[in-house]
Amino acid sequence: MKTIKIFLFLVPLLSLLGQHLPTDYSLDSRKLGKTADETPSSNSVERILLLDNVIYLATDGGLSQSTDYGTSWTNYYNTKDFGTESISSVAYLNGVVWAATWHSYVLPGGTVDGEGSGLRYSTDQGKTWTTIAQPVDNPGDSVIVYGINRIRALPVTTAVQNFIYDVALTRNTVWIATKAGGLRKSTDMGVTWQRVVLPPDYLDSIKPTDTLKFALQVQAGKFGPEANLNQEAFSILAVDDNTIYAGTAGGINKSTDGGISWAKFNHLNQSKPISGNFILALQKNEFDNSICAGTWQANGSTEFYSASISRDGGASWDIYLSGEKIRDFGFKYFGTAGSYTNADIFAASETGVVFRSSNNGTTWITGLNIKDSQTGIGLNATEFWSVKTERRADETTDIWLGSNNGLARLNEQTGSFWNGTWKVFLASQKLQTSNETYAFPNPFSPKQEITKIKYALGSSSNVTIRILDFGMHLVKTVIQNAPRNSSGEYMENWDGKDESGKIVPNGVYFYRIDRGSGQPVFGKIMVIM
Repeated sequence: MKTIKIFLFLVPLLSLLGQHLPTDYSLDSRKLGKTADETPSSNSVERILLLDNVIYLATDGGLSQSTDYGTSWTNYYNTKDFGTESISSVAYLNGVVWAATWHSYVLPGGTVDGEGSGLRYSTDQGKTWTTIAQPVDNPGDSVIVYGINRIRALPVTTAVQNFIYDVALTRNTVWIATKAGGLRKSTDMGVTWQRVVLPPDYLDSIKPTDTLKFALQVQAGKFGPEANLNQEAFSILAVDDNTIYAGTAGGINKSTDGGISWAKFNHLNQSKPISGNFILALQKNEFDNSICAGTWQANGSTEFYSASISRDGGASWDIYLSGEKIRDFGFKYFGTAGSYTNADIFAASETGVVFRSSNNGTTWITGLNIKDSQTGIGLNATEFWSVKTERRADETTDIWLGSNNGLARLNEQTGSFWNGTWKVFLASQKLQTSNETYAFPNPFSPKQEITKIKYALGSSSNVTIRILDFGMHLVKTVIQNAPRNSSGEYMENWDGKDESGKIVPNGVYFYRIDRGSGQPVFGKIMVIM
């Protein structure tokens, strides 16, 4: 089922925030019940975590891990520890890996939202996992003691519309940014959780000695008419045990005392402010200790999308990539840890582009034409969600890009810039014979993604692939008499458009593969907007 994504908590932000459930696509591209394979378990890559040549992927098809630069993968989907849960975030500190889980939930009326299902953590590199239930409140949890104050708090008693967007770790503390439950922390490995009090929308800072009178609730309701977008958390960054940044629907919050006192930065309360108050990404650049934020328009008329970067701890922000919906940042460092001489900045955008700057944001260059150097298969992504880099022992650098339509890795030689050997990873079932074919993702939405038609050849052939409607009329010729020079598996892309370049209506479509003088092979594709 294709996910229809909405927010019911923040009425003013429905059109914006409703687009940002972690993506839950069709199961067709998942490898059900397998724990080892040649590819990750899904092509929807929400987050990437790199740990000394070990890579973890948070995907809609579960958690994937590789210890050999992507040559093989351990996939945890449909295992006893993870079941069929999707993964929204991964984090690591001091030998412990954490993964946040969720799944789709059908609300009354037929709309679909997310339901949090908690966390899993492993202390032995993923061999065994401990399950933590989704943190929720008891009905009587209506007061939080904060310094000299007793703050009224609306209990969040359900996991529906309440899942974990981001996880950060400090010594002895796990921090989570949750959709409805706000910012929370645990100091006992997830056994118990505390709600973290952030400034209400009308205050720029709070500390325990302040006299405070507000209700900890997202929207007006049981505890009064006020609504606090700043209590809805989407991103969390732990710089060290004391310095924490929390991104919400109301701005960026900074604590320098371990999450007790907070100062808030938003679009209106600074002379050089962030571009927008909805914060989907927070990362630290280790080269100059700058803070990079994906700052999106929330509900202010002067807000806009961009990357906002602060080089003075949040006192002021420089704006880059105006108009871009930035989902993640990555950094390629030069020199040695602790004494870096420079860093390239990467920014993954929902517009289908990954930007890169080698001069601290003055200019940005995109990485184009992502195509597997061995197979020729391209990564045709309409949105990029994650980017991370890691230096290998041979001094080359791996640049990993996660998207809504697959994963790619660029192995870049020293001194190169967007040049090197590309490897594209696409989750798909292996074809057993040359008479099999399928398309993935399927169903698919042409406004969000591109479907791939996978087929096999027994020998070299000229190949023609045509898309046909339900009446078997020609819609689009994908390729015509294209030479395919050896036996094996191939993939071709269809963007959901007809011969005139228009997106086709919803419905069932067929495709026909002609391979030389052999018998044609047919498949079916469902288009759903």
